[in-house]
Amino acid sequence: MDASHAHHHPVFCTVVPPHLLDKIAQSENTRRADAAQRTLEQDSLLRTRRRVTTVRGIAPALGTPVSDEPRRTIYDTQHRTRLPGKKVRGEGEAASKDATVNRAYAGLGATYELFLKGFGRHSIDGSGLALDASVHYGEDYNNAFWDGQQMVFGDGDGDLFLDFTVSVDVIGHELTHGVTQYTANLQYHGQSGALNESMSDVFGSLIKQYSLDQTAEDADWLIGAGLLGPNVSGVALRSMKAPGTAYDDDELGKDPQPATMDDYVDTARDNGGVHINSGIPNHAFYLAATELGGKAWERAGLIWYDTLTGGELASDADFKDFARLSVAAAVARYGDGGAEHQALQKAWSTVGLG
Repeated sequence: MDASHAHHHPVFCTVVPPHLLDKIAQSENTRRADAAQRTLEQDSLLRTRRRVTTVRGIAPALGTPVSDEPRRTIYDTQHRTRLPGKKVRGEGEAASKDATVNRAYAGLGATYELFLKGFGRHSIDGSGLALDASVHYGEDYNNAFWDGQQMVFGDGDGDLFLDFTVSVDVIGHELTHGVTQYTANLQYHGQSGALNESMSDVFGSLIKQYSLDQTAEDADWLIGAGLLGPNVSGVALRSMKAPGTAYDDDELGKDPQPATMDDYVDTARDNGGVHINSGIPNHAFYLAATELGGKAWERAGLIWYDTLTGGELASDADFKDFARLSVAAAVARYGDGGAEHQALQKAWSTVGLG
């Protein structure tokens, strides 16, 4: 894909959806409400800034071989919001005394490694893009995001949310928004936006499974496990195995994700429910991966990767488009009589997109 194509729809993607923060901002607990409100205001500011600045495509110099090694730099914003902050760890440098810095560094490495070893992709853009991340962003900032050029992690409020580097799948989720930006560039609205979110959940989960060497059966299929504070009734931000069951809490509300098209949520909020309806393609991937068994990145993951990067997926694609193209990708890679083709047909059919 030409670099220019990747810049039509600059999107600002956070791992904690606005509907969740909106709910907390109405809390009777003023500390919780204030932290959520500050996070929403910061996100809104960043979203606006993201719209007015084009995404810089960073093309490698022609003829330079791309290294198989990542190029990571971690910065510390020291609780301010000016990016990137002070450099605290570069590629190959000794571990920091700050566990957050080291988790961010390791998470960038795990993401780079899965995309390279699993799919033959050199970094986010396929051409060895340097991976930068800033930690300790803002005060009690309850989110993490990819801003089109780098990763940014808040520390959470220590109450409802913990440090956003604790879940490697959250790191993988946000970096995958970058992969999507450089490939299909799915518009961040409605079903194409929910597919954009789902791609990040799928590959975020695969990065966690790869780093733990888990099979599809062993995996928890949770996004953001370990991120919710000790007083929250919930296990994660989302569940691919059972969308709608990740949390049910007085402050956070109930997980609104549907697992099938029967429960599809029509809403104008959250860019047309991009963080809500992503539960449907998420669940389809879970069903296909567990049906096939073994390491989920080896077959189901490859089919999803082929679909995302194959050039056929339009930036305004809907769920049916993705379902159809993923089945075609399975046939192209594995033939039409195989377990892969059947697993995909069954999975999409189960979620109501047969």
